[in-house]
Amino acid sequence: MADTIDPARTALLTIDLQNDFLHPEGAYGRADQRADAIAALPDRIRPVRDAMRAAGGAYLSAQFTLVPRPDGTPLISPHLQALRPFLGPGDFAPGGFGHALVDALAPADYTIEKVAYSAFYQTRLEFLLRKLGIDTLIIGGIVTNGGVASTVRDAHLRDIDTVLLSDGCAAFRAEVHDATLTSLGSLGAQMTCAEAVAALEGGR
Repeated sequence: MADTIDPARTALLTIDLQNDFLHPEGAYGRADQRADAIAALPDRIRPVRDAMRAAGGAYLSAQFTLVPRPDGTPLISPHLQALRPFLGPGDFAPGGFGHALVDALAPADYTIEKVAYSAFYQTRLEFLLRKLGIDTLIIGGIVTNGGVASTVRDAHLRDIDTVLLSDGCAAFRAEVHDATLTSLGSLGAQMTCAEAVAALEGGR
């Protein structure tokens, strides 16, 4: 594990830390789909964001998006509709309260609308990384076994280095989170949020 991180070539990327997932009045909150480990993430990641910005680096937020039809009903994959039948018109819609990054982290420097698990799939993320000269991503967010894991694996396929925040991501069950960290261990570095802050401060 590196003792320092070069902020000129590194960005913080958070996955799905949105009101519809975390806020009590969001889609998941209204459906009573909550987990304490997930709720704790914004405040835990905020010092990493602050250290990144203090070092001159960028913060990118990837936000799950359900594109609405003209009548407002979302374009949603059948498997997701079956898994989360409570999702409906207005949920995760661009420009809405639920789609927005949580207040504790807002605003991001750049926002990526993502329509699937990975932040790379059919998004502008790679374009942004090229333009910014970024070849390393510090990654946190939700859920560890879903959007986070898919993004880490896609970064690995593209030869983009990753630092996974081991306590800056979470799943609905702790054992799933822990197993996913183990499975991703060979794909890149893993640090706690406190370790990432120290590494960014050392890389200035």
